[in-house]
Amino acid sequence: MSLLPQRLRDGYTTFRNGRLAAEQGRYRELAIRGQTPETMVIGCCDSRVSPEVIFHVGPGELFVMRNVGNLVPPYSPDGAYHGVSSALEYAVTMLQVRHIVVLGHARCGGVRAFADDAAGGEFIGKWMSLLAPVAAAIETHGEGLDSYLTRLEQASVLASVQNLRTFPFIRRPCESHTLTLHGAYFDVASGALSALDAASPRFEPVTPPSFWPQ
Repeated sequence: MSLLPQRLRDGYTTFRNGRLAAEQGRYRELAIRGQTPETMVIGCCDSRVSPEVIFHVGPGELFVMRNVGNLVPPYSPDGAYHGVSSALEYAVTMLQVRHIVVLGHARCGGVRAFADDAAGGEFIGKWMSLLAPVAAAIETHGEGLDSYLTRLEQASVLASVQNLRTFPFIRRPCESHTLTLHGAYFDVASGALSALDAASPRFEPVTPPSFWPQ
């Protein structure tokens, strides 16, 4: 077994001498009392879309589950292996998070592969087929590919939020108002973030405070 890649070793050195040194007390506290994040984020594996970076959080603040396409399958207790479902169950029943955010993003490779009918392999094609009913409900109206992909990416977030409600252990706390579901969409190129308005449902820009630098 080889050592870690040099870039990771260098990064760890920077972390150890910088952030770890500055936040050593917090890490020790987390080690002793465990994690108590209020928010779970379901994001994409895409290396450009890190929830911890986008939301500028410290250790212990987010419980993050990432998968190809930031998808949530519907509740299906069939005895198979369910990574997303098990993470949801742990977050809601054990950690008792108060918010779940499905974080989609622009230029998603998984969504593009599905749209191009190129999501093959032993596992990816089956996984991305979760988008089939979402895509079937979208009319292209002769629009350009970029516009269509954006609508598919955002519709996928909405579908995942809806799928969350099929889990009994999520639906119950939602009905008692101890858990809230959210959708968000991040534009990689501009850094703009928009949030799902459940009443519309549309994605509305998350406007920074007026004193933020432009």
